[in-house]
Amino acid sequence: MVEFTRRNLMATSVAAALGASVAGVGQATEPEDPDTPRAPLVRGDLTRFSTTAFGAEVTGPCVFGDGTLLYSLQHPDRENPAPYDKAGIGYFSGFQFTFDGENEFDELSTPESNEERRAVRSAAGDYELLGRERDPINGGTELLGVPQTPDGTNITSENFSGSQYADAGFTPDCNQFVPMNDDGTEGYLFTNWEASPGNISRIPLSQTEDGEWEADLENALNLANTEALRELGGTRINCYGDRSPWNTMLSAEENYGHPRVSMTATVGDIVEKGTGKGLRGAHEFWNRPNPSEIQSAVDKYYDESWYVQGYWAITGVELLAYYLGADPVDQSSSGNDLTPIGDTYPNPYRYGYIVDFREPAAETPEPVKYYVMGRAGWECPDVQTDERTVYLASDGDSKGIYKFVADRPIPSYDDPMDVAGTLYAPYVTNRDAAVERPPADVDLEIEWVELGHASNAEVESWIAEYDDVTQVDYLERHTDWEEGNEVTPDILEAADRAVVEDGNRDYVTDEEIVEWADQYERRGPDGVDEELRRIPFIETRAAAKEIGASIEFNKAEGIDSVEGARPGDYVYFGVSELNDDMSNEQGDIQLDRVDGGVVYRAELESDYNVSTLEPVIVGPDASDPADIADDALINVDNVSVLDDGRVLCCEDADQFGRSYKNDCLYVYTPEERGRGDDDGGDHDRGHGNDPDGHDEDNPGRGRGRGRGRGQFL
Repeated sequence: MVEFTRRNLMATSVAAALGASVAGVGQATEPEDPDTPRAPLVRGDLTRFSTTAFGAEVTGPCVFGDGTLLYSLQHPDRENPAPYDKAGIGYFSGFQFTFDGENEFDELSTPESNEERRAVRSAAGDYELLGRERDPINGGTELLGVPQTPDGTNITSENFSGSQYADAGFTPDCNQFVPMNDDGTEGYLFTNWEASPGNISRIPLSQTEDGEWEADLENALNLANTEALRELGGTRINCYGDRSPWNTMLSAEENYGHPRVSMTATVGDIVEKGTGKGLRGAHEFWNRPNPSEIQSAVDKYYDESWYVQGYWAITGVELLAYYLGADPVDQSSSGNDLTPIGDTYPNPYRYGYIVDFREPAAETPEPVKYYVMGRAGWECPDVQTDERTVYLASDGDSKGIYKFVADRPIPSYDDPMDVAGTLYAPYVTNRDAAVERPPADVDLEIEWVELGHASNAEVESWIAEYDDVTQVDYLERHTDWEEGNEVTPDILEAADRAVVEDGNRDYVTDEEIVEWADQYERRGPDGVDEELRRIPFIETRAAAKEIGASIEFNKAEGIDSVEGARPGDYVYFGVSELNDDMSNEQGDIQLDRVDGGVVYRAELESDYNVSTLEPVIVGPDASDPADIADDALINVDNVSVLDDGRVLCCEDADQFGRSYKNDCLYVYTPEERGRGDDDGGDHDRGHGNDPDGHDEDNPGRGRGRGRGRGQFL
């Protein structure tokens, strides 16, 4: 067990935060981008299979049982020629992976012409769209990807003004095919739609005798529009996901609006400083009239403003209220005025979870939110074969990877609300992760910090206590304004300033989080007062930061392992950017900056634990030229492990020095031999400083233990 005194570390953290707040947390000047040794680098082989149409991400890779590949065409440029001007879901006709460990295709060239850049290209097969944004579905009563209000009004910019997280139907993401027959030729395709309100569609698919796939849009559903999901409050920003071992869709809510403190700050920093100025995050302004305008308001109110982390992701919260049945407030062509929503408003603690769709073939699948797995900006879950251990990645800056372990296999609970288990946060222990070293040369050694134990029903009962909070409460709780009076800019400013100073009193308070951490330190996670047990489950990031876990990962965007993974197999973790908290002078990870990101892998141990993250793909530096960047994996997003152990790696890329702006899908073939045998030969395909992958300036990797943080049980 590693121990530490939290208050000693807090003093250092406060000093750093106070210094940062002068310029504004998260608004530091972008450092020069030096050449990082062994960046980019691949331990194994990386082969480009596809480039997507201009403006679009490669999202939601899904491989059918016969080896056919499918992915989503997410937010393509509207100037692309049809059919690539609209978002959609398509498969590669005429191509199948054979799962024998060898690539079945020759590497696709980079796109050279404007025609090539504005289309979906592949090394083999032809991209055939199964469905496109706003296609009529469900007998013509719905549009693909578009949520509706309870009275059936489509929630689109044409029908509602106000802040939009994304155009309805423009952002298909995760796809998971749930087969309904033994040979896998019939089933349901579940697709996430990354917007607010969120959505998951279910499309019946079948394979023809000649191997092609057909979509039955007539009988497709937007699950957002079912009463079962609406009764849970709906969803927000459904991003990636997974197919569970019990053959259901697991959808991850990427609720970027959850941070209550910005960037490196902790709630303890606010208490020590005596004000939240420079430190508050977006969560605190969730029920503010016009919540997404808080950043411009802060810029106006304060000479020394700061980045309100996640402010942009509370766009669409008012549309979510309308989805739940709220009466729209007065609107103008430029957006909502200051009239607060006072009848129905979403509870922030109901968003940011893994959603399991039980009974996938039922007329209405049963949605279950796993509140007990914690609340974050989840990109994805990865449930292990023991059906108890779940690894999760929270996307965004200064975030975490987490682990949940159920008391017994999750499908063994008759009622999924009875699922109970322990939530863990990571602590990076090795000293060589805390010095400036190339990421390619440093494994991250992890111990898991127990945050707390609860049941799904317990967490839901805690969440329900905040169900009736509205925008009216934001004004009444923090000013002397009374409902029925006019809301003026001065009233709103007074409420905003009160929340900045003392926190949002409508939700969990700063004092509760600090008290939970104090009791945790003195008594351990099982010894906190009953009313404080909620803290790590509904304020997961804030709680983990408060006890000193390594909440430093930047854009952890992919986790996956081979279906049926056993001890000795690998879990892959995609970190889209290795910068900011992973490369600054604070915290447990202080590696050299690599803006192109890193793919780590971790070997499953006998109890399905992982304790070492080994870098196997390192992206390029932002300053690398086209001859390096053109063929490197940049800003890895989704990762998906094939049955033979190869890994599909999707991009959500900045252009960097590339000669083209398109995102790519790569197939990674890992090397078989261990790192200890690395002689810098052909198995490390390097670029940049070390073209052959060998770096005499960076020999070896330490295994020393770092200073302790928290009670690691």
